[in-house]
Amino acid sequence: MFFIKKYHTLFCSILVLIILNACQLQEPNKNHGILFLKNRSDQLQLNSSNKNDVVKLIGQPHTKSISDVETWMYFERVLKKGKYHQLGKNIVKVNNVLMISFDKYGILKDKSFFDKNDLEKIAFSKEITENNLSTRSFAEKFLQSIKKKMYDK
Repeated sequence: MFFIKKYHTLFCSILVLIILNACQLQEPNKNHGILFLKNRSDQLQLNSSNKNDVVKLIGQPHTKSISDVETWMYFERVLKKGKYHQLGKNIVKVNNVLMISFDKYGILKDKSFFDKNDLEKIAFSKEITENNLSTRSFAEKFLQSIKKKMYDK
């Protein structure tokens, strides 16, 4: 026989160790944007750092303000999987925004850091704008409602 009875427990324990070695102990996260944005923003000095320092430290901005080209925005978002009772739905773990403003010479004049708690204070309107220009037929409305029910929880 391949293994003798006295080596059976040793073989089983090695097999269990090999299987458990492949287990992941850290929770899986989905990252988007610049990681550790708070630490990087703390390294920027007002009235001392310029655009080149910011690009070297953080990188190119995710977006620039439409009205003011001298305002840059950076984002950091980390999602984690929910528990079993939430059916694996993604939960926002970190949601940070950094807004940087420069003067006309490219010197850093203002930086604002918003975390997840600051962003929740923004009030949005719950009103829905009706659009009468694109009316749909009965068949389109019916198929759209089926599609919505299919993709909802």
